[in-house]
Amino acid sequence: MIAPLNQTGLTVVDPSCDSFAGKRVHLIGIGGSGMQALAGVLLNCGARVSGSDQQFSHVLQGLRSAGATVCVGQKAENLPRPVDIVVYSAAIKPNNPELAAALSSGVPCVRYAEMVGRLMAARQGIAVSGTHGKSTTTGWVAFILKNAHLDPTFIVGADVRQLGGPSGVGRGPHFVAEACEYDRSFHSFRPRIAVILNIEGDHFDCYSSLQRIVEAFETFAAIVPATGLLVANGDDPLALKAARAGQAPVETFALDNPADWQAQNRRDQSGAYSFNLVYRGQTLGEASLQVLGIHNVANALAAAAVAHSAGVQPHVICHSLSQYTGATRRLTCRGQVNGVTVVDDYAHHPTEVRMTLQAARQHYHPRRLWAVFQPHQHSRCRALLDQFADCFGQADEILLPDIYFARDTRQDTQLVSARDLADRLRQRGKRVNYMPDFDCIVDTLVKNCHPGDLVLTMGPGNIWKVADALVQRL
Repeated sequence: MIAPLNQTGLTVVDPSCDSFAGKRVHLIGIGGSGMQALAGVLLNCGARVSGSDQQFSHVLQGLRSAGATVCVGQKAENLPRPVDIVVYSAAIKPNNPELAAALSSGVPCVRYAEMVGRLMAARQGIAVSGTHGKSTTTGWVAFILKNAHLDPTFIVGADVRQLGGPSGVGRGPHFVAEACEYDRSFHSFRPRIAVILNIEGDHFDCYSSLQRIVEAFETFAAIVPATGLLVANGDDPLALKAARAGQAPVETFALDNPADWQAQNRRDQSGAYSFNLVYRGQTLGEASLQVLGIHNVANALAAAAVAHSAGVQPHVICHSLSQYTGATRRLTCRGQVNGVTVVDDYAHHPTEVRMTLQAARQHYHPRRLWAVFQPHQHSRCRALLDQFADCFGQADEILLPDIYFARDTRQDTQLVSARDLADRLRQRGKRVNYMPDFDCIVDTLVKNCHPGDLVLTMGPGNIWKVADALVQRL
């Protein structure tokens, strides 16, 4: 168990007296999942927050309602005068007009992850990393700590309604944050407890190989002090390898292999699992999950390990595991109309797509499962094309819009298309249609869906619009 802060010489930061109170902070790319959460934390710390993003969204409206000044479109005039610090997301290029204007004016500029690292440094930082499951697990940890009256500060890369949103500022000692490996940004974090959920190939626009990704996780693990704790997936050899490269002690969780944390006597109840929570051979209690899929049993074990190290009592952990309903856009039911169920999910990696389809079929038992998948990033789609073609085994019908453009170069867009993925799927005997127009997708679903069918939209882009439009049309 990690020693509480008052035993280490550190003190709990009172957010009302935080060093950012009264400071003017401008966030470039404020609508991004992590940036909007950071904006919420800064607003609650008393900062005067402004920012910009390329397109208007309900996120920007929410930030305006919370007190931020938000501009749509990015230009030098958006930069407030004076401004104390500028924060920019990983997607922002050096030639961005607002970033360029800030740099030329001598304004301090930091990346999103650096700002999170600064906020985390004075607290007992908890950072959740991994290719999959970060948002769900980060939210779960924060939820358990809140139920234990430890009042954490947290930043999640998705909205968690049970937490009141993607971020919150508490007066307790813990700062819980999702730690993304993109562009090695998690190297700026300063956790005392870190989680490595899993490691797979991804983010091919900034990593040349899987080995480079593993090395990035090893560097992240090495940041955790010897007095801290690393929690790692005992079923994932790469996660274990990375965790053991650090100096901190390692606790493992696993579904299939021996581990410190295990889910024994698992029972599947239409895709939602119940199990006995076991730590080093001792049963701590029973949990019955509301979030779907066997992968979330592993995420639950990771969250339990973190909460236990923070001193949460076993009965609170088990109760919180059972009460957590998850982050938005994770198998979120958008509606059930005329016998047709419409569900939306963030899945964008082959492993995520496969697990999401499996969990959806287990839970809903559909007559037909329609998968509407919007690939995200050309570089990812090209590198994992065959894996994507193999992950739709649980889908009866597949509809593919164009690849969502994000961070790629124009050259990347010319090397692969959604048509290529459709061709690979047909070669594997799948029923698939390439449909670049969202309205055509909705029309097709309205005409062809029947009672008992399940429509599952997937992808981190704007494919959720299809789900909402379909519910309205039905």
